[in-house]
Amino acid sequence: MVDPVTVEVIRNALSYSAEEMGIALRNSAYSHNIKERMDHSCAIFDTDGNMVAQAEHIPVHLGSLPHGIKNAINYLKQKGLTFREGDIFIFNDPYISGTHLNDVTLIKPVFYKSKHVGFTANKAHHVDVGGKSPGSMSGDATELYQEGIIVPPVKFAEAGEIRQDVLSFILENVRTPHITQGDLRAQMAAANLGARRIHELIDKYGIELYLRSLDQILRYSEKRMMEEIRGIPDGVYEAADCLEDSGVNDRPVWIRVKVTVYGGRMKVDYTGTDPQVEGPINAVFGVTLSATYFAIKSVVDPEVPMNQGAMRPIEVYAPPGTLVNPFKPAPVSGGNVETSQRIADVMFRALSYALPEKVPAASLGSMNNIMAGGYDPRRKRPWAFYETIGGGSGGRPFEDGIDGIHTNMTNTMNTPIEAIEQYYPIIFTAYEFRENSFGAGKFRGGNGIVRSWKLNAPKATVSILAERTKVTPFGVHGGLPGKPAEFYLVKRDGETLKLNGKTTVVIERGDEIVIKTAGGGGYGPPEERDPVAIKEDMENGLLGISWETYVEENRKIRRDCKDL
Repeated sequence: MVDPVTVEVIRNALSYSAEEMGIALRNSAYSHNIKERMDHSCAIFDTDGNMVAQAEHIPVHLGSLPHGIKNAINYLKQKGLTFREGDIFIFNDPYISGTHLNDVTLIKPVFYKSKHVGFTANKAHHVDVGGKSPGSMSGDATELYQEGIIVPPVKFAEAGEIRQDVLSFILENVRTPHITQGDLRAQMAAANLGARRIHELIDKYGIELYLRSLDQILRYSEKRMMEEIRGIPDGVYEAADCLEDSGVNDRPVWIRVKVTVYGGRMKVDYTGTDPQVEGPINAVFGVTLSATYFAIKSVVDPEVPMNQGAMRPIEVYAPPGTLVNPFKPAPVSGGNVETSQRIADVMFRALSYALPEKVPAASLGSMNNIMAGGYDPRRKRPWAFYETIGGGSGGRPFEDGIDGIHTNMTNTMNTPIEAIEQYYPIIFTAYEFRENSFGAGKFRGGNGIVRSWKLNAPKATVSILAERTKVTPFGVHGGLPGKPAEFYLVKRDGETLKLNGKTTVVIERGDEIVIKTAGGGGYGPPEERDPVAIKEDMENGLLGISWETYVEENRKIRRDCKDL
Protein backbone atom coordinates (compact mmCIF):
# COMPACT_ATOMS: atom_id res chain seq x y z
CA MET A 1 0.00 0.00 0.00
CA VAL A 2 1.03 3.59 -0.71
CA ASP A 3 0.27 6.49 1.62
CA PRO A 4 -3.28 7.53 0.52
CA VAL A 5 -2.40 11.23 0.71
CA THR A 6 0.45 10.72 -1.75
CA VAL A 7 -1.85 8.68 -4.03
CA GLU A 8 -4.40 11.49 -4.01
CA VAL A 9 -1.75 14.09 -4.80
CA ILE A 10 -0.52 12.01 -7.75
CA ARG A 11 -4.09 11.38 -8.95
CA ASN A 12 -4.91 15.07 -8.99
CA ALA A 13 -1.59 15.93 -10.61
CA LEU A 14 -2.31 13.46 -13.41
CA SER A 15 -5.84 14.79 -13.89
CA TYR A 16 -4.58 18.33 -14.23
CA SER A 17 -1.80 17.16 -16.54
CA ALA A 18 -4.53 15.81 -18.84
CA GLU A 19 -6.34 19.16 -18.59
CA GLU A 20 -3.09 20.95 -19.42
CA MET A 21 -2.63 18.71 -22.45
CA GLY A 22 -6.05 19.86 -23.63
CA ILE A 23 -5.16 23.51 -23.13
CA ALA A 24 -1.99 23.08 -25.19
CA LEU A 25 -3.90 21.29 -27.93
CA ARG A 26 -6.58 23.98 -28.06
CA ASN A 27 -4.12 26.88 -28.03
CA SER A 28 -1.97 25.52 -30.85
CA ALA A 29 -4.70 24.03 -33.11
CA TYR A 30 -5.54 25.56 -36.48
CA SER A 31 -9.19 24.54 -36.90
CA HIS A 32 -12.04 26.42 -35.28
CA ASN A 33 -13.51 23.04 -34.43
CA ILE A 34 -10.71 22.48 -31.91
CA LYS A 35 -9.55 25.95 -30.89
CA GLU A 36 -13.11 27.34 -30.52
CA ARG A 37 -15.45 24.36 -30.04
CA MET A 38 -12.79 22.37 -28.12
CA ASP A 39 -13.77 19.11 -29.84
CA HIS A 40 -10.85 17.15 -28.40
CA SER A 41 -10.02 14.96 -25.40
CA CYS A 42 -6.87 13.99 -23.50
CA ALA A 43 -6.00 11.21 -21.06
CA ILE A 44 -3.10 9.38 -19.39
CA PHE A 45 -2.65 5.59 -19.25
CA ASP A 46 -0.55 2.99 -17.47
CA THR A 47 1.67 0.50 -19.29
CA ASP A 48 -1.22 -1.92 -19.88
CA GLY A 49 -3.40 0.75 -21.49
CA ASN A 50 -5.61 1.34 -18.45
CA MET A 51 -6.77 4.95 -18.26
CA VAL A 52 -5.61 6.44 -14.95
CA ALA A 53 -6.59 10.08 -15.52
CA GLN A 54 -8.64 12.13 -17.95
CA ALA A 55 -9.52 15.76 -18.52
CA GLU A 56 -13.15 16.89 -18.40
CA HIS A 57 -13.48 16.87 -22.17
CA ILE A 58 -15.82 14.98 -24.53
CA PRO A 59 -17.73 12.00 -22.99
CA VAL A 60 -18.00 10.06 -26.26
CA HIS A 61 -14.21 10.39 -26.72
CA LEU A 62 -13.21 9.59 -23.17
CA GLY A 63 -15.35 6.51 -22.70
CA SER A 64 -13.94 4.99 -25.87
CA LEU A 65 -10.27 5.93 -25.36
CA PRO A 66 -9.41 2.99 -23.04
CA HIS A 67 -11.07 0.60 -25.51
CA GLY A 68 -9.23 2.19 -28.44
CA ILE A 69 -5.83 2.38 -26.75
CA LYS A 70 -5.89 -1.31 -25.81
CA ASN A 71 -7.03 -2.23 -29.32
CA ALA A 72 -4.16 -0.20 -30.80
CA ILE A 73 -1.57 -1.72 -28.44
CA ASN A 74 -2.69 -5.23 -29.41
CA TYR A 75 -2.73 -4.31 -33.11
CA LEU A 76 0.82 -2.95 -32.98
CA LYS A 77 2.11 -5.97 -31.06
CA GLN A 78 0.54 -8.31 -33.61
CA LYS A 79 2.37 -6.40 -36.35
CA GLY A 80 5.63 -6.95 -34.47
CA LEU A 81 6.13 -3.26 -33.67
CA THR A 82 7.83 -2.28 -30.42
CA PHE A 83 7.55 0.96 -28.50
CA ARG A 84 10.63 3.19 -28.39
CA GLU A 85 11.32 6.52 -26.76
CA GLY A 86 10.27 9.36 -29.05
CA ASP A 87 7.62 7.32 -30.90
CA ILE A 88 4.10 8.59 -31.49
CA PHE A 89 1.40 6.48 -33.17
CA ILE A 90 -1.63 7.69 -35.11
CA PHE A 91 -4.90 6.03 -36.14
CA ASN A 92 -8.57 6.74 -36.85
CA ASP A 93 -10.04 3.36 -37.90
CA PRO A 94 -13.34 3.36 -35.93
CA TYR A 95 -13.28 -0.40 -35.53
CA ILE A 96 -10.04 0.02 -33.58
CA SER A 97 -10.30 3.52 -32.10
CA GLY A 98 -13.94 3.23 -31.05
CA THR A 99 -15.54 6.38 -32.48
CA HIS A 100 -15.56 7.58 -36.13
CA LEU A 101 -13.08 8.54 -38.85
CA ASN A 102 -13.05 12.26 -38.03
CA ASP A 103 -11.67 11.48 -34.57
CA VAL A 104 -7.91 11.08 -35.04
CA THR A 105 -6.09 9.52 -32.08
CA LEU A 106 -2.42 10.00 -31.17
CA ILE A 107 -0.65 7.75 -28.63
CA LYS A 108 2.76 8.44 -27.14
CA PRO A 109 4.57 5.70 -25.18
CA VAL A 110 6.25 7.36 -22.18
CA PHE A 111 9.70 6.22 -20.99
CA TYR A 112 11.64 7.22 -17.90
CA LYS A 113 15.35 6.37 -18.02
CA SER A 114 14.60 3.72 -20.69
CA LYS A 115 11.79 2.13 -18.61
CA HIS A 116 8.28 2.17 -20.10
CA VAL A 117 5.96 3.88 -17.58
CA GLY A 118 2.75 4.47 -19.54
CA PHE A 119 1.13 6.34 -22.41
CA THR A 120 -0.33 9.75 -23.10
CA ALA A 121 -3.09 9.99 -25.67
CA ASN A 122 -5.46 12.46 -27.23
CA LYS A 123 -8.31 12.36 -29.70
CA ALA A 124 -9.41 15.33 -31.81
CA HIS A 125 -12.23 15.73 -34.31
CA HIS A 126 -10.77 16.83 -37.63
CA VAL A 127 -13.14 18.88 -39.75
CA ASP A 128 -12.41 16.87 -42.88
CA VAL A 129 -10.81 13.46 -43.43
CA GLY A 130 -11.81 13.03 -47.07
CA GLY A 131 -14.78 10.97 -48.19
CA LYS A 132 -17.67 11.78 -50.47
CA SER A 133 -18.66 15.17 -49.03
CA PRO A 134 -17.03 18.08 -47.16
CA GLY A 135 -16.90 17.38 -43.45
CA SER A 136 -16.71 13.61 -44.09
CA MET A 137 -20.06 12.88 -42.41
CA SER A 138 -22.60 12.42 -45.17
CA GLY A 139 -26.06 11.43 -43.94
CA ASP A 140 -26.52 8.97 -46.81
CA ALA A 141 -23.20 7.08 -46.63
CA THR A 142 -23.65 3.33 -47.13
CA GLU A 143 -20.12 2.12 -46.35
CA LEU A 144 -17.16 3.28 -44.29
CA TYR A 145 -15.02 4.04 -47.36
CA GLN A 146 -17.39 6.89 -48.32
CA GLU A 147 -16.69 8.60 -45.00
CA GLY A 148 -12.99 9.29 -45.47
CA ILE A 149 -9.45 7.99 -45.26
CA ILE A 150 -8.96 5.00 -42.94
CA VAL A 151 -5.68 5.01 -40.98
CA PRO A 152 -4.81 1.91 -38.92
CA PRO A 153 -2.34 2.32 -36.03
CA VAL A 154 0.94 3.43 -37.62
CA LYS A 155 4.06 5.23 -36.42
CA PHE A 156 3.56 8.97 -36.93
CA ALA A 157 6.74 10.19 -35.22
CA GLU A 158 10.06 8.43 -34.71
CA ALA A 159 12.76 9.70 -32.32
CA GLY A 160 10.62 12.79 -31.85
CA GLU A 161 10.41 13.66 -35.56
CA ILE A 162 7.27 13.40 -37.72
CA ARG A 163 7.48 10.81 -40.48
CA GLN A 164 6.92 12.88 -43.60
CA ASP A 165 5.73 9.90 -45.66
CA VAL A 166 2.84 9.25 -43.24
CA LEU A 167 1.99 12.94 -42.94
CA SER A 168 2.02 13.43 -46.73
CA PHE A 169 -0.22 10.41 -47.25
CA ILE A 170 -2.82 11.85 -44.86
CA LEU A 171 -2.64 15.40 -46.25
CA GLU A 172 -3.14 14.22 -49.83
CA ASN A 173 -6.51 12.73 -48.85
CA VAL A 174 -8.17 15.71 -47.13
CA ARG A 175 -9.74 18.92 -48.43
CA THR A 176 -7.94 21.35 -46.10
CA PRO A 177 -4.40 19.96 -45.65
CA HIS A 178 -2.93 23.10 -44.03
CA ILE A 179 -5.51 22.90 -41.24
CA THR A 180 -5.09 19.14 -40.83
CA GLN A 181 -1.32 19.52 -40.54
CA GLY A 182 -1.66 22.23 -37.91
CA ASP A 183 -4.10 20.18 -35.84
CA LEU A 184 -1.88 17.09 -35.99
CA ARG A 185 1.10 19.08 -34.76
CA ALA A 186 -1.06 20.44 -31.95
CA GLN A 187 -1.99 16.90 -30.96
CA MET A 188 1.67 15.92 -31.00
CA ALA A 189 2.54 18.86 -28.75
CA ALA A 190 -0.17 17.83 -26.29
CA ALA A 191 1.11 14.25 -26.14
CA ASN A 192 4.66 15.48 -25.50
CA LEU A 193 3.49 17.83 -22.76
CA GLY A 194 1.74 14.98 -20.95
CA ALA A 195 4.94 12.93 -21.07
CA ARG A 196 6.92 15.80 -19.52
CA ARG A 197 4.43 16.06 -16.65
CA ILE A 198 4.78 12.32 -15.97
CA HIS A 199 8.59 12.74 -15.90
CA GLU A 200 8.23 15.52 -13.34
CA LEU A 201 6.05 13.36 -11.08
CA ILE A 202 8.52 10.49 -11.22
CA ASP A 203 11.41 12.88 -10.56
CA LYS A 204 9.61 13.91 -7.37
CA TYR A 205 8.23 10.60 -6.08
CA GLY A 206 10.35 7.91 -7.72
CA ILE A 207 9.38 5.38 -10.35
CA GLU A 208 8.28 2.58 -8.02
CA LEU A 209 6.04 4.80 -5.91
CA TYR A 210 4.55 6.33 -9.05
CA LEU A 211 3.66 2.96 -10.59
CA ARG A 212 2.23 1.60 -7.32
CA SER A 213 0.11 4.73 -6.98
CA LEU A 214 -1.45 4.10 -10.39
CA ASP A 215 -2.67 0.72 -9.19
CA GLN A 216 -4.13 2.30 -6.03
CA ILE A 217 -5.90 4.98 -8.08
CA LEU A 218 -7.68 2.31 -10.11
CA ARG A 219 -8.57 0.23 -7.05
CA TYR A 220 -10.06 3.21 -5.25
CA SER A 221 -12.39 4.15 -8.13
CA GLU A 222 -13.47 0.53 -8.53
CA LYS A 223 -14.32 0.31 -4.82
CA ARG A 224 -16.20 3.62 -4.88
CA MET A 225 -18.26 2.63 -7.92
CA MET A 226 -19.20 -0.72 -6.39
CA GLU A 227 -20.31 1.00 -3.21
CA GLU A 228 -22.50 3.40 -5.16
CA ILE A 229 -24.05 0.62 -7.25
CA ARG A 230 -24.97 -1.20 -4.03
CA GLY A 231 -27.24 1.76 -3.32
CA ILE A 232 -29.40 0.80 -6.33
CA PRO A 233 -32.08 -1.84 -5.63
CA ASP A 234 -31.02 -5.16 -7.15
CA GLY A 235 -33.18 -6.05 -10.12
CA VAL A 236 -33.63 -5.96 -13.87
CA TYR A 237 -34.52 -2.67 -15.58
CA GLU A 238 -35.42 -2.51 -19.28
CA ALA A 239 -36.01 0.30 -21.76
CA ALA A 240 -36.19 1.03 -25.47
CA ASP A 241 -36.00 4.04 -27.77
CA CYS A 242 -35.36 4.58 -31.46
CA LEU A 243 -33.49 6.58 -34.00
CA GLU A 244 -35.93 8.04 -36.49
CA ASP A 245 -34.33 6.62 -39.63
CA SER A 246 -31.07 5.25 -40.96
CA GLY A 247 -30.37 8.03 -43.46
CA VAL A 248 -31.07 5.77 -46.43
CA ASN A 249 -34.66 4.78 -45.55
CA ASP A 250 -37.46 6.11 -43.34
CA ARG A 251 -37.85 3.16 -40.98
CA PRO A 252 -37.10 3.71 -37.27
CA VAL A 253 -34.18 1.78 -35.81
CA TRP A 254 -34.61 0.45 -32.28
CA ILE A 255 -32.18 0.26 -29.37
CA ARG A 256 -33.18 -2.02 -26.50
CA VAL A 257 -31.38 -2.51 -23.22
CA LYS A 258 -31.66 -4.66 -20.11
CA VAL A 259 -29.76 -3.47 -17.04
CA THR A 260 -29.19 -6.03 -14.29
CA VAL A 261 -28.04 -4.75 -10.89
CA TYR A 262 -26.62 -7.28 -8.45
CA GLY A 263 -24.24 -7.07 -5.50
CA GLY A 264 -22.45 -3.87 -6.41
CA ARG A 265 -22.16 -4.73 -10.11
CA MET A 266 -24.12 -3.98 -13.25
CA LYS A 267 -24.61 -5.96 -16.43
CA VAL A 268 -25.84 -4.01 -19.44
CA ASP A 269 -27.20 -6.12 -22.30
CA TYR A 270 -28.26 -4.67 -25.67
CA THR A 271 -29.74 -7.92 -26.98
CA GLY A 272 -32.88 -7.12 -28.97
CA THR A 273 -31.37 -4.02 -30.61
CA ASP A 274 -31.99 -3.90 -34.37
CA PRO A 275 -29.36 -5.24 -36.79
CA GLN A 276 -26.79 -2.86 -38.26
CA VAL A 277 -28.14 -0.67 -41.05
CA GLU A 278 -26.97 0.53 -44.44
CA GLY A 279 -26.82 4.18 -43.32
CA PRO A 280 -24.20 6.00 -41.19
CA ILE A 281 -25.89 5.67 -37.76
CA ASN A 282 -24.18 2.41 -36.73
CA ALA A 283 -22.26 2.83 -33.47
CA VAL A 284 -19.02 0.90 -33.03
CA PHE A 285 -18.64 -0.86 -29.68
CA GLY A 286 -16.43 1.90 -28.25
CA VAL A 287 -19.28 4.39 -28.70
CA THR A 288 -21.68 2.02 -26.98
CA LEU A 289 -19.27 1.68 -24.06
CA SER A 290 -18.91 5.47 -23.85
CA ALA A 291 -22.64 6.18 -23.71
CA THR A 292 -23.26 3.36 -21.25
CA TYR A 293 -20.52 4.46 -18.85
CA PHE A 294 -21.59 8.10 -19.13
CA ALA A 295 -25.22 7.44 -18.22
CA ILE A 296 -24.35 5.16 -15.31
CA LYS A 297 -21.75 7.47 -13.81
CA SER A 298 -23.98 10.54 -14.24
CA VAL A 299 -26.79 8.91 -12.28
CA VAL A 300 -24.93 6.70 -9.80
CA ASP A 301 -22.27 9.19 -8.65
CA PRO A 302 -20.71 11.93 -10.80
CA GLU A 303 -17.99 12.44 -8.18
CA VAL A 304 -16.32 9.02 -8.51
CA PRO A 305 -12.84 9.69 -10.01
CA MET A 306 -13.18 8.67 -13.65
CA ASN A 307 -10.64 6.09 -14.76
CA GLN A 308 -10.50 2.44 -15.80
CA GLY A 309 -11.24 1.34 -12.24
CA ALA A 310 -14.64 3.03 -12.25
CA MET A 311 -15.61 0.95 -15.28
CA ARG A 312 -14.61 -2.44 -13.87
CA PRO A 313 -17.90 -3.19 -12.02
CA ILE A 314 -19.84 -2.61 -15.27
CA GLU A 315 -20.15 -5.38 -17.87
CA VAL A 316 -21.46 -4.38 -21.29
CA TYR A 317 -22.65 -6.81 -23.95
CA ALA A 318 -23.67 -5.67 -27.44
CA PRO A 319 -24.45 -8.45 -29.95
CA PRO A 320 -22.11 -8.33 -32.96
CA GLY A 321 -23.78 -7.26 -36.17
CA THR A 322 -26.25 -4.94 -34.46
CA LEU A 323 -26.66 -1.18 -34.56
CA VAL A 324 -24.55 -0.87 -31.39
CA ASN A 325 -21.72 -3.22 -32.47
CA PRO A 326 -21.59 -3.45 -36.28
CA PHE A 327 -19.30 -5.40 -38.55
CA LYS A 328 -16.80 -3.51 -40.71
CA PRO A 329 -17.23 -1.80 -43.20
CA ALA A 330 -20.59 -0.46 -42.01
CA PRO A 331 -20.60 3.38 -42.03
CA VAL A 332 -20.40 4.87 -38.54
CA SER A 333 -19.98 8.65 -38.70
CA GLY A 334 -23.44 9.28 -37.25
CA GLY A 335 -23.16 6.50 -34.71
CA ASN A 336 -20.59 8.52 -32.80
CA VAL A 337 -22.60 11.75 -32.74
CA GLU A 338 -26.26 10.65 -32.90
CA THR A 339 -26.62 7.01 -31.85
CA SER A 340 -24.45 7.72 -28.83
CA GLN A 341 -27.07 10.24 -27.71
CA ARG A 342 -29.85 7.70 -28.09
CA ILE A 343 -27.94 5.02 -26.20
CA ALA A 344 -27.58 7.50 -23.35
CA ASP A 345 -31.32 8.22 -23.51
CA VAL A 346 -32.15 4.51 -23.35
CA MET A 347 -29.82 4.01 -20.40
CA PHE A 348 -31.28 7.00 -18.55
CA ARG A 349 -34.79 5.68 -19.12
CA ALA A 350 -33.84 2.24 -17.77
CA LEU A 351 -32.12 3.76 -14.73
CA SER A 352 -35.14 5.98 -14.06
CA TYR A 353 -37.08 2.87 -13.02
CA ALA A 354 -34.44 2.15 -10.39
CA LEU A 355 -33.72 5.73 -9.31
CA PRO A 356 -36.74 7.85 -10.33
CA GLU A 357 -35.65 10.90 -8.30
CA LYS A 358 -32.20 11.12 -9.92
CA VAL A 359 -32.92 10.96 -13.66
CA PRO A 360 -33.98 14.06 -15.67
CA ALA A 361 -36.29 14.21 -18.66
CA ALA A 362 -34.78 13.71 -22.11
CA SER A 363 -32.53 16.42 -23.50
CA LEU A 364 -32.53 17.46 -27.16
CA GLY A 365 -31.02 14.08 -28.12
CA SER A 366 -28.92 15.23 -31.07
CA MET A 367 -25.65 17.00 -31.74
CA ASN A 368 -27.22 18.66 -34.82
CA ASN A 369 -24.17 18.20 -37.02
CA ILE A 370 -23.81 20.75 -39.83
CA MET A 371 -21.11 20.28 -42.47
CA ALA A 372 -20.43 22.57 -45.42
CA GLY A 373 -17.67 23.11 -47.91
CA GLY A 374 -16.58 24.01 -51.38
CA TYR A 375 -14.20 26.48 -53.00
CA ASP A 376 -13.91 30.08 -51.86
CA PRO A 377 -12.83 32.22 -54.85
CA ARG A 378 -12.36 35.36 -52.72
CA ARG A 379 -9.84 33.65 -50.44
CA LYS A 380 -8.65 31.37 -53.27
CA ARG A 381 -8.80 28.14 -51.27
CA PRO A 382 -11.02 25.15 -50.64
CA TRP A 383 -12.93 25.22 -47.36
CA ALA A 384 -14.64 22.72 -45.08
CA PHE A 385 -16.74 23.73 -42.11
CA TYR A 386 -18.22 21.68 -39.27
CA GLU A 387 -20.10 22.51 -36.11
CA THR A 388 -22.60 21.03 -33.72
CA ILE A 389 -25.46 23.08 -32.31
CA GLY A 390 -26.93 22.73 -28.84
CA GLY A 391 -30.53 22.82 -27.68
CA GLY A 392 -32.58 22.27 -24.56
CA SER A 393 -31.61 19.96 -21.74
CA GLY A 394 -34.31 18.01 -19.91
CA GLY A 395 -36.15 19.26 -16.86
CA ARG A 396 -34.60 18.00 -13.62
CA PRO A 397 -36.09 16.67 -10.37
CA PHE A 398 -35.71 20.04 -8.63
CA GLU A 399 -34.83 22.49 -11.40
CA ASP A 400 -35.61 23.53 -14.98
CA GLY A 401 -33.56 22.30 -17.90
CA ILE A 402 -30.96 24.62 -19.43
CA ASP A 403 -31.61 26.65 -22.59
CA GLY A 404 -29.32 26.31 -25.59
CA ILE A 405 -26.63 23.94 -24.35
CA HIS A 406 -24.75 20.86 -25.54
CA THR A 407 -25.78 17.81 -23.54
CA ASN A 408 -24.84 14.24 -22.67
CA MET A 409 -22.31 12.74 -25.09
CA THR A 410 -20.93 16.07 -26.28
CA ASN A 411 -19.27 18.73 -24.17
CA THR A 412 -18.25 21.18 -26.85
CA MET A 413 -18.46 24.97 -26.90
CA ASN A 414 -20.25 27.41 -29.17
CA THR A 415 -18.35 28.39 -32.31
CA PRO A 416 -18.34 32.22 -32.31
CA ILE A 417 -20.10 33.74 -35.29
CA GLU A 418 -17.27 36.27 -35.70
CA ALA A 419 -14.66 33.52 -36.09
CA ILE A 420 -16.74 31.71 -38.71
CA GLU A 421 -17.50 34.79 -40.79
CA GLN A 422 -13.84 35.79 -40.74
CA TYR A 423 -12.62 32.51 -42.19
CA TYR A 424 -15.51 31.04 -44.20
CA PRO A 425 -17.82 32.41 -46.94
CA ILE A 426 -20.76 32.42 -44.51
CA ILE A 427 -22.88 35.34 -43.25
CA PHE A 428 -25.08 34.71 -40.18
CA THR A 429 -28.66 35.91 -40.14
CA ALA A 430 -29.86 34.62 -36.74
CA TYR A 431 -28.58 33.11 -33.49
CA GLU A 432 -31.06 33.04 -30.61
CA PHE A 433 -33.06 30.85 -28.24
CA ARG A 434 -35.99 29.10 -29.92
CA GLU A 435 -39.05 30.51 -28.18
CA ASN A 436 -41.73 28.01 -27.11
CA SER A 437 -39.68 24.89 -27.83
CA PHE A 438 -39.31 23.46 -24.30
CA GLY A 439 -41.36 20.61 -22.87
CA ALA A 440 -43.81 21.90 -20.25
CA GLY A 441 -43.64 20.54 -16.73
CA LYS A 442 -43.36 21.41 -13.08
CA PHE A 443 -39.76 21.96 -14.12
CA ARG A 444 -39.68 22.81 -17.82
CA GLY A 445 -37.13 21.61 -20.31
CA GLY A 446 -34.64 23.97 -21.89
CA ASN A 447 -35.40 25.87 -25.09
CA GLY A 448 -33.68 24.97 -28.33
CA ILE A 449 -31.67 27.28 -30.58
CA VAL A 450 -32.33 29.05 -33.89
CA ARG A 451 -29.14 29.46 -35.93
CA SER A 452 -29.12 30.41 -39.61
CA TRP A 453 -26.67 31.64 -42.23
CA LYS A 454 -26.38 32.53 -45.91
CA LEU A 455 -23.72 31.38 -48.34
CA ASN A 456 -21.37 34.05 -49.71
CA ALA A 457 -19.72 31.90 -52.40
CA PRO A 458 -20.91 30.60 -55.77
CA LYS A 459 -21.71 27.08 -54.53
CA ALA A 460 -21.31 24.75 -51.57
CA THR A 461 -22.29 21.29 -50.42
CA VAL A 462 -24.13 21.15 -47.10
CA SER A 463 -24.76 17.99 -45.08
CA ILE A 464 -27.02 17.68 -42.04
CA LEU A 465 -26.79 14.74 -39.66
CA ALA A 466 -29.33 15.09 -36.87
CA GLU A 467 -32.12 13.42 -34.89
CA ARG A 468 -35.27 14.29 -32.93
CA THR A 469 -37.01 15.76 -35.97
CA LYS A 470 -39.86 13.22 -35.81
CA VAL A 471 -39.64 11.71 -32.32
CA THR A 472 -39.74 14.35 -29.59
CA PRO A 473 -37.47 14.37 -26.49
CA PHE A 474 -39.62 12.69 -23.85
CA GLY A 475 -40.84 14.16 -20.58
CA VAL A 476 -41.01 12.20 -17.34
CA HIS A 477 -43.36 11.98 -14.36
CA GLY A 478 -46.12 13.82 -16.21
CA GLY A 479 -43.83 16.26 -18.02
CA LEU A 480 -44.48 16.95 -21.70
CA PRO A 481 -42.08 16.44 -24.62
CA GLY A 482 -39.83 19.09 -26.10
CA LYS A 483 -40.51 20.45 -29.57
CA PRO A 484 -38.74 18.51 -32.36
CA ALA A 485 -35.91 19.95 -34.44
CA GLU A 486 -36.52 21.51 -37.86
CA PHE A 487 -34.17 22.29 -40.75
CA TYR A 488 -34.87 24.51 -43.76
CA LEU A 489 -33.25 25.67 -46.98
CA VAL A 490 -34.51 29.13 -47.98
CA LYS A 491 -33.58 29.71 -51.61
CA ARG A 492 -32.45 33.15 -52.70
CA ASP A 493 -35.72 33.54 -54.64
CA GLY A 494 -37.71 33.03 -51.41
CA GLU A 495 -38.70 29.40 -51.90
CA THR A 496 -38.54 27.48 -48.59
CA LEU A 497 -37.75 23.77 -48.52
CA LYS A 498 -37.99 21.67 -45.36
CA LEU A 499 -34.97 19.36 -45.07
CA ASN A 500 -34.70 15.92 -43.56
CA GLY A 501 -32.56 15.41 -40.47
CA LYS A 502 -30.08 13.41 -42.54
CA THR A 503 -29.49 14.97 -45.92
CA THR A 504 -26.94 16.47 -48.30
CA VAL A 505 -27.82 19.41 -50.57
CA VAL A 506 -25.99 21.75 -52.92
CA ILE A 507 -26.67 25.42 -52.27
CA GLU A 508 -25.83 28.62 -54.16
CA ARG A 509 -24.86 32.16 -53.25
CA GLY A 510 -27.61 33.84 -51.21
CA ASP A 511 -29.27 30.58 -50.15
CA GLU A 512 -29.94 30.36 -46.42
CA ILE A 513 -29.68 27.36 -44.08
CA VAL A 514 -32.01 27.61 -41.06
CA ILE A 515 -31.52 25.30 -38.06
CA LYS A 516 -34.07 25.04 -35.24
CA THR A 517 -32.95 22.59 -32.58
CA ALA A 518 -35.12 20.58 -30.21
CA GLY A 519 -36.16 21.57 -26.71
CA GLY A 520 -35.77 19.37 -23.64
CA GLY A 521 -38.60 17.36 -22.10
CA GLY A 522 -40.42 18.54 -18.99
CA TYR A 523 -40.24 17.02 -15.50
CA GLY A 524 -43.45 16.63 -13.50
CA PRO A 525 -47.02 17.82 -14.23
CA PRO A 526 -47.23 21.26 -15.91
CA GLU A 527 -50.10 22.17 -13.58
CA GLU A 528 -47.66 22.23 -10.66
CA ARG A 529 -45.35 24.86 -12.17
CA ASP A 530 -44.62 27.90 -10.03
CA PRO A 531 -46.45 30.99 -11.42
CA VAL A 532 -43.37 33.09 -10.65
CA ALA A 533 -41.27 30.88 -12.94
CA ILE A 534 -43.89 31.20 -15.69
CA LYS A 535 -43.79 34.98 -15.41
CA GLU A 536 -39.98 35.00 -15.58
CA ASP A 537 -40.02 32.85 -18.76
CA MET A 538 -42.40 35.30 -20.42
CA GLU A 539 -40.30 38.29 -19.36
CA ASN A 540 -37.13 36.63 -20.68
CA GLY A 541 -38.65 35.91 -24.09
CA LEU A 542 -38.64 32.13 -23.64
CA LEU A 543 -42.43 31.78 -23.56
CA GLY A 544 -44.46 33.85 -26.01
CA ILE A 545 -48.01 32.84 -25.10
CA SER A 546 -50.00 32.09 -21.96
CA TRP A 547 -48.93 29.03 -19.96
CA GLU A 548 -52.35 27.37 -20.32
CA THR A 549 -52.34 27.80 -24.09
CA TYR A 550 -48.77 26.56 -24.36
CA VAL A 551 -49.47 23.44 -22.30
CA GLU A 552 -52.47 22.64 -24.51
CA GLU A 553 -50.37 23.03 -27.66
CA ASN A 554 -47.47 21.11 -26.10
CA ARG A 555 -49.73 18.11 -25.47
CA LYS A 556 -50.58 17.94 -29.18
CA ILE A 557 -46.97 17.29 -30.26
CA ARG A 558 -46.54 14.18 -28.11
CA ARG A 559 -44.96 11.56 -30.37
CA ASP A 560 -42.83 8.48 -29.83
CA CYS A 561 -41.16 5.72 -31.83
CA LYS A 562 -44.33 3.66 -32.10
CA ASP A 563 -46.00 6.47 -34.05
CA LEU A 564 -43.49 5.94 -36.84
